[in-house]
Amino acid sequence: MTSFEIERRAFTPATIRDLKAAGDRYTNWPVVYLLNDARSVYVGETLNAASRLKQHAAPDSRNRTMKQVRIVLDGTFNKSACLDLESQLIRYLSGDGSLQVTNRNDGVIDAEYYDKHVYEKTFAEIFDELRAQGLFEKSRHEIENSDLFKLSPFKALTDEQSGAVESILDAMFEDLRGTSESTSIVQGAAGTGKTIVAIYMIKLLTDIGAAGDSDAFETDSAFSDFFLPDFRRHARGLRIGLVIPQQSLRKSVAEVFARTPGLSKAMVMSPFALGKSDEEFDVLFVDETHRLNRRANQASGMLNRDFRLINEKLFGSDADHWTQLDWVRAKSRHRILMIDSGQSVRPADLGKAEQRDLVEQAQREHRFHRLMTQMRVKSTSDYVGWIRAILSGERPAPIDLGAYDMRFFDDPVEMREAISARENEGGLARMAAGYGYRWSSRTDPSAWDVVAGDLRMRWNSKTVDWISSPGSADEVGSIHTLQGYDLNYAGVIIGPRAAVGRRSRADPRRPRQLLRCQGQGGQPAPRHRQQRRRPPRADRQHLCRPHDPRHARHVRARARSRPARGAAGAVPGVGRGGYAFEARRRPSAAFDGNMLGVMPSRSSPGSSASASATRTSVKRFMSARPFS
Repeated sequence: MTSFEIERRAFTPATIRDLKAAGDRYTNWPVVYLLNDARSVYVGETLNAASRLKQHAAPDSRNRTMKQVRIVLDGTFNKSACLDLESQLIRYLSGDGSLQVTNRNDGVIDAEYYDKHVYEKTFAEIFDELRAQGLFEKSRHEIENSDLFKLSPFKALTDEQSGAVESILDAMFEDLRGTSESTSIVQGAAGTGKTIVAIYMIKLLTDIGAAGDSDAFETDSAFSDFFLPDFRRHARGLRIGLVIPQQSLRKSVAEVFARTPGLSKAMVMSPFALGKSDEEFDVLFVDETHRLNRRANQASGMLNRDFRLINEKLFGSDADHWTQLDWVRAKSRHRILMIDSGQSVRPADLGKAEQRDLVEQAQREHRFHRLMTQMRVKSTSDYVGWIRAILSGERPAPIDLGAYDMRFFDDPVEMREAISARENEGGLARMAAGYGYRWSSRTDPSAWDVVAGDLRMRWNSKTVDWISSPGSADEVGSIHTLQGYDLNYAGVIIGPRAAVGRRSRADPRRPRQLLRCQGQGGQPAPRHRQQRRRPPRADRQHLCRPHDPRHARHVRARARSRPARGAAGAVPGVGRGGYAFEARRRPSAAFDGNMLGVMPSRSSPGSSASASATRTSVKRFMSARPFS
């Protein structure tokens, strides 16, 4: 038997008068209420329902035109439980998408309180009752699997995230009162909530600027102090943008912004769209800052041309040292950069030295904020370090993974069947692999790309929003279609290594150099020796990038014969040693398909033990549940 009830009434002055006359239940008890019409909904909590609803019915209230009110009553409710239920209903209504949530984002913290686990069951029953009344179209599970829910600005922040938001806002408003510029850094590994912090802050700043003197808000909400008149005055009219280098994630976030009051799709842009824009921004947030590009060869001749034109527009010349980070600096007064060097993927990504300089400068100016809590992995805090140790060739001691479901497979077909079963049970279960397999199906739709044992599968057929696309459960995703997204289960194929190095005719075990290069300005590298010209040293690192089996445009060329600088343990594409594209004599870096780090190959002196340990520690096929 449920302990709650939901009273449903018309939102009229007569209803408010009746509630005021009904006694303490509506004037001196914690409740959660919902106001709605055919298109929008507002969720609130209060100790005095009659007084609060009167505020919403005032002539200057944004909610005065709502048609219905629902009051959730429970004799066991306390303030903490009501705040939690309010937060959950806002998040689920936002993720459902059938009604537009008109709430401000004035701060809800994911706090613990007495008997929280007991209230969770009651909250689930309240959701089901509200869904039966037509406020939700989807089930809780369907909502939780959606991008609208995962990327919603109405998240309950952790204490760590809340602390970063408050510190950044304090410093930013101090700067807004003057004329100085600023750069803040939020650093955290994959899954620590950097993207959520950026989205949350954009909604919060927008709401602060839009708030009026007559708007009712809770004085005990996490960021209520920022809604005071002085902050509202400085936030009003701020030009805010969000730069996301990754195309697939950018599209998903833009769709969330299009459905969120106060935000717009136009606020979300690529680095190239930012560079081309004539608008100047007061505040720019950059997600995945490590994926911003240097002046290297782009994926197409058109992008190479655009890079040159943007540089000339912003700086008067197309010098090699200008990067997309310089575009961000040139187009904004204040910048909040989300960064994680460990997630750099391409050789053209922002260099490790530049990333290190950003962090060190932010630390000196007390504008550096680190996120440590893993939000994506439902396991112990040691899990990520344990996995990194295994993939680095170490032999870490076993750890307790709790309820985390992690398995190793010798048979890739068996792993795919297990992932398919999880997909049928709860959705968002996908296969993934590293770049050790050619993209043959790109030109021959009947060809198989990922061939391992008896397994035959193809690479992702879409590069944008692949996870949610039809047929994705029968394909294999790459780093570029998975980065930044959440899964319930992932089946990871650690496939054949992509080797970079010379293969000696006397020793066929030594990996052959497989660098693929392009010439200056995006032109193909010269095919004949007499056509080649040694470029100035400052330009060399911009000419070449390693063989990418998904890139058919690359042409083969010999590598310069110098040993790799810092190849072992480096991150591919970051710094001058990445992928050994500034190789000296005998590069010896070998890359396992899904590894970000570079491990020594067997052909380099002293590396046999490390490579052997890795093969012993990790079987070729692995399935895990790394995502919540």
